[in-house]
Amino acid sequence: MVNPSRWEARKEQILKAAERIFARKGFPEATISDVAKEAGVSDATIYEYFSSKEELLFSIPGETTRKGKEMLEFHLNYVRGAANKLRSIIYHYLWFYQNHPDYASVAMLILKQNRKFLETEAYQVVREGSRIILRVVEEGIASGEFRQDVNPYLVRSVILGTIEHMVIRWLLHGSPKDLLWAVDPLTDLVIQGIRKASPPPGWNLRISLEPDVCPGGDATDASALAVESNPQHRSSSGEGS
Repeated sequence: MVNPSRWEARKEQILKAAERIFARKGFPEATISDVAKEAGVSDATIYEYFSSKEELLFSIPGETTRKGKEMLEFHLNYVRGAANKLRSIIYHYLWFYQNHPDYASVAMLILKQNRKFLETEAYQVVREGSRIILRVVEEGIASGEFRQDVNPYLVRSVILGTIEHMVIRWLLHGSPKDLLWAVDPLTDLVIQGIRKASPPPGWNLRISLEPDVCPGGDATDASALAVESNPQHRSSSGEGS
């Protein structure tokens, strides 16, 4: 009987080898023999775990995404405020892709182009991971931190779409050199667009009516003083004629 822990360890060994081979050679050019050689096992051993090269490809993101989701949810439990949680999510995605370039290549350059992947169990795991963003945005709306008219699905599309564009450019062109520089600019851009506007500052208007004093010392109504000091008013009223 095969030891379960040994079985899982060997499976993980094969998946990591496949990740490296597919990222470096491309999926069409890579062979099961290439993966077996990289993993240090025979071709037959590969087929004990995966029925085809395509199944091997589709299995790569499942466990990786599941572990990443668990780690992210653990950290979010200690972050206060929806805006801060979105920043943590953006940081998590960019940090992970930068530190796992082979996985980034497989996810962004190979799996994104394969419609069959949408029918797999691994894709459902990926979808569940992205729902964390929806829950955080909904939390921000409920708490009043974000506007009531914000669409959580649109916010998720903006965040993931921007990250995917940046990672693909990074993989193909090596730019930017550091993906993490975008954490704060992207977070600020998103938050500024969805944060609930603060009410305008209040004004305390105080009016004080005080008597004006004529040069002779008599208190005179201000409007009367203005009339008396206006030469045109005196002429029209007949004074001084």
